[in-house]
Amino acid sequence: IPSVSSIVPESCLLIVVGLLVGGLIKGVGEKPPILKSDIFFLFLLPPIILDAGYFLPLRPFTENLGTILIFAVVGTLWNAFFLGGLMYAVCQLGGPGLNHIGLLANLLFGSIISAVDPVAVLAVFEEIHINELLHILVFGESLLNDAVTVVLYHLFEEFASFEQVTILDIILGFLSFFVVSLGGVLVGVIYGVIAAFTSRFTSHIRVIEPLFVFLYSYMAYLSAELFHLSGIMALIAAGVVMRPYVEANISHKSHTTIKYFLKMWSSVSETLIFIFLGVSTVAGHHYWNWTFVISTLFFCLIARVLGVLVLTWFINKFRIVKLTPKDQFIIAYGGLRGAIAFSLGYLLDYHHFDMRDMFLTAIITVIFFTVFVQGMTIRPLVDLLAVKKKQETKRSINEEIHTQFLDHLLTGIEDICGHYGHHHWKDKLNRFNKKYVKKCLIAGERSKEPQLIAFYHKMEMKQAIELVESGGIGKIPSAVSTVSIQNINPQTLPLERVLPALSKDKEEEIRKILRTNLQKTRQRLRSYNRHTLVADPYEEAWNQMLLRRQKARQLEQKMNNYLTVPAHRVDSPTMSRARIGSDPLAYEPKEDSENLPIITIDPASPQSPESAELGSEEPKGCSGLPPSPEEEEEGLVMRVKEPSSPGTDDVFTPGNSDSPSTQRMLRCLSDPGPRPEPEEGEPFIPKGQ
Repeated sequence: IPSVSSIVPESCLLIVVGLLVGGLIKGVGEKPPILKSDIFFLFLLPPIILDAGYFLPLRPFTENLGTILIFAVVGTLWNAFFLGGLMYAVCQLGGPGLNHIGLLANLLFGSIISAVDPVAVLAVFEEIHINELLHILVFGESLLNDAVTVVLYHLFEEFASFEQVTILDIILGFLSFFVVSLGGVLVGVIYGVIAAFTSRFTSHIRVIEPLFVFLYSYMAYLSAELFHLSGIMALIAAGVVMRPYVEANISHKSHTTIKYFLKMWSSVSETLIFIFLGVSTVAGHHYWNWTFVISTLFFCLIARVLGVLVLTWFINKFRIVKLTPKDQFIIAYGGLRGAIAFSLGYLLDYHHFDMRDMFLTAIITVIFFTVFVQGMTIRPLVDLLAVKKKQETKRSINEEIHTQFLDHLLTGIEDICGHYGHHHWKDKLNRFNKKYVKKCLIAGERSKEPQLIAFYHKMEMKQAIELVESGGIGKIPSAVSTVSIQNINPQTLPLERVLPALSKDKEEEIRKILRTNLQKTRQRLRSYNRHTLVADPYEEAWNQMLLRRQKARQLEQKMNNYLTVPAHRVDSPTMSRARIGSDPLAYEPKEDSENLPIITIDPASPQSPESAELGSEEPKGCSGLPPSPEEEEEGLVMRVKEPSSPGTDDVFTPGNSDSPSTQRMLRCLSDPGPRPEPEEGEPFIPKGQ
């Protein structure tokens, strides 16, 4: 029924099925089965965690590891102690039915109910297709908070049997957190390396290659649980470590088998967990206390919201990509509880915790509320808030090249600045992996294959398989490269081109040249700090020289502004000839026009650019005489230049334009003399003038 499954998450529907099955079994008169903790922790949980760890998106996980750890460790500790303390206060004020519950029992209950459940988060978040950042933050928190939950659970369980808890016990409990988490990771890394090393020698027995992956992963989980370490951390570490080396060694069929078997196994486990949750709700013994249950639910929500807001405010001070209020809401709202809390509650001993049934009832109530209410409403809220969804895009060679280029660029920038950030350590780890680890764990030539080439081969194989499955082998598009065709129809490879070998002396000479000429960026450089820079002895002199030069330039610019007035634009010779040709009468010489500006034009040579020149242009008022009314009406008069007599020199013969009055007029136009700029509040005409 697609209309129902699009509204209600699959986990909710499975719990409803479990409730129906449990009710049916109870109605028949049989006793319904209860989800026992041993079955849950030994058989149902490991496949889900291995699937999540083996196919973990490593790049976004490592880039956001600091944020995930803060949410997983500090957030879970805050939830546990805040919830435990408040529930202890509620028990003290809640009446006779709750007075006997002590502080340790409430703290134990807080540690059980505070952890976000990876199974519930996976079930809900994979259906709403939230963006990669939010998914990895919430899911990563649910995976890594297992260490905190295991430590707190065993700690408070042990403290409950003590007559008195000393400071030494608290310090040892604090140190046990590091032992549990780091010990689990170490166990996972050891088994991951062993699995990768074993896969190097399985080329002749391809059938059992997937078995080694499942076997070593499960042994890592059991070994960690045997020593009370974090089994979930061990499984994640084993999956992350073994995957790149195992995939390079095993065949493509084995890789497909591992992928689909893990998906199927985790899906079956998830289905059984949620169905058993429903059946156990019907079958279990319950003790309902309104005050305790409602207070638990309310304080769970309050603790989650406050923890996310405070921690995000702190985290955003160090993040480049800030977490927006929408992101914070989704992180707080996505804190779902699930079967891990139920199983831990079921593990409690009646001898030390006689209120176990009430704890289980409150835990089931919180699980149902988070899975049903929050799980069903998170998809409409994501759409309502327009939160960015996950974009289904295929990775391309172009994207991989640019990603690696940016990684190298950022590593180089960090080296130059002397700041060793996570790009530097990531580059160091990659170099160590390439130089030593790959040679030990990967067989054959694949150990020397660059990452880009390996990615290219993987994409080509995938493209070839899709082509075969679609039935398009007969009409291969031009976009498919020759490698795809070779993967489909293997042909005999051509002989490799023999490269000329360099002698040892020549190679050493080239190395020496490169060593002396290239900058050594790998050496430890001093961090850049403007307060600790060495002072340059010539810097002060250079600054003084620049200031003097700047002042001289400003003074020169100011003098130019004082002494320069833009002259009237004179028509070009072409425009003048055009005006005369269009209206010759307008430019005829007029009587009594000796004092008017005259433009002399030589009509005999229209091609020469010097044919039109400024002969005499005296503006009214510059000649010293007041303008007459006729002059005001007549304006400019153009006079035809008289042809020069033969033998005279046009250049050296003084003309009308060389007269003293004309020169005085031109000087008056171009240089009106210095005039001080009026200050604010000062009149344009000074007094007394």
